[in-house]
Amino acid sequence: MAGAAWPLSAASALLPAPLSLTLLLGSLVVVLALGVAAVFLEHIRKIGCMHSIERSAVSDAFFEDPGSLKKVPCPSIFDPAEKYISLIVPAYNEECRLPEALTETLNYLKQRSSVDKSFTYEVLIVDDGSTDCTSKVAFEYVKKHNIDNVRVLLLGRNHGKGEAVRKGMLHSRGELLLMLDADGATKVTDLAKLEAEVRALAGKAKSSLAPSASSPQRLSDVEIAVFGSRAHLEKQALATRKWYRNFLMKGFHLVVLLTAGPGIRDTQCGFKMFTRSAARKLFTNIRLKRWCFDVEIVYLCKHLRIPMAEVSVSWTEIPGSKVRMTSILHMVFELLLIRVGYGLGIWKIYS
Repeated sequence: MAGAAWPLSAASALLPAPLSLTLLLGSLVVVLALGVAAVFLEHIRKIGCMHSIERSAVSDAFFEDPGSLKKVPCPSIFDPAEKYISLIVPAYNEECRLPEALTETLNYLKQRSSVDKSFTYEVLIVDDGSTDCTSKVAFEYVKKHNIDNVRVLLLGRNHGKGEAVRKGMLHSRGELLLMLDADGATKVTDLAKLEAEVRALAGKAKSSLAPSASSPQRLSDVEIAVFGSRAHLEKQALATRKWYRNFLMKGFHLVVLLTAGPGIRDTQCGFKMFTRSAARKLFTNIRLKRWCFDVEIVYLCKHLRIPMAEVSVSWTEIPGSKVRMTSILHMVFELLLIRVGYGLGIWKIYS
């Protein structure tokens, strides 16, 4: 029996040197892989814990009125709608691109409001910890258009676009909620296309209800998500981009397909519209705070059975993009978080 308890060094001495080295390297690789997996799973668990805390926390966020210097309490997505539409604009260091986009947006909204008095609106600019004069620029629009129509939410430090959109959605007052980028790459007039699609899907949902449903269903109560899409511009983009960027984007789209499944061709377009009830479910569940929250939205829509549609929108490349080649690696990492977090049941989906 004593021979069965040989030390590892004695056993390895009987093996050929190349085989012994291979076993040692193999053991190190296994230990390293297990360590990385443990750290990765712990990271996913912490994200889930933070999400649980955020869901149960009472928000102390407020809007600041530069006219009266008073603090206006933030509304909640759980409150009844007070406006027809809310536009959420996430902004990080956008002092240069924001003015043109806001001017165009507000001119369009005012024009529609003058024609249709039921078209009430708010624009909510979420300053994601900017280090330039983004907040100063935004507050100038609050002074000009009053705090009932334009509001600024300051996050204090940079969290990421996903968190800025989430916070904006959770503190909006609209029946319809539209997220759009601060660069104005998509024309705000295209919101009418998404709006029409929302109404079309809502009509189908209402017609499928049981005849006994007597009370009319409001638009804000129907769960619908409509995504602006640049997929129709793909051929033109492929022709103008560098080959390696096309290679990376094709690879990224493949990983997105494996993560969220088919159905939405352009998950990353920053022009998306939700009904209030859909936004309530989606943005109280979302975990990712930076690049791939769009993919997580698609994933959640499928699992929560929220109807989705994709609508082609006009889009123009605006100089100053914050997406870098290294961002692709971060995106792939976040896609892996989605797959593992939800796939293993570490992240719960609340309905």
